[in-house]
Amino acid sequence: MKYPKIRQAKAVDNTTLMIEFTNQEVKKYDICHLLDVPMFSPLRQPAFFKNFKVEQGGYGIVWNEEIDLSEYELWKNSVAWTDQENLGGDRI
Repeated sequence: MKYPKIRQAKAVDNTTLMIEFTNQEVKKYDICHLLDVPMFSPLRQPAFFKNFKVEQGGYGIVWNEEIDLSEYELWKNSVAWTDQENLGGDRI
């Protein structure tokens, strides 16, 4: 099965990403479950967490050469963004 690529993303707080995929679905992904993994510990720092880029082609989100998340991980382990969480009507 092919999974949608990431169109754009933004951090909405210190542990949550709002991700828009190429199929126009918007989902949220909470990184809290990753923070006990040593490789992901730098994401505990809010400034570091918020400083990521969407990889060219939408194949993942990258913080640095060691820390990234694939579009598969973000798609499969995220939940739908609801209208109640719309952040004042803003989409990404």
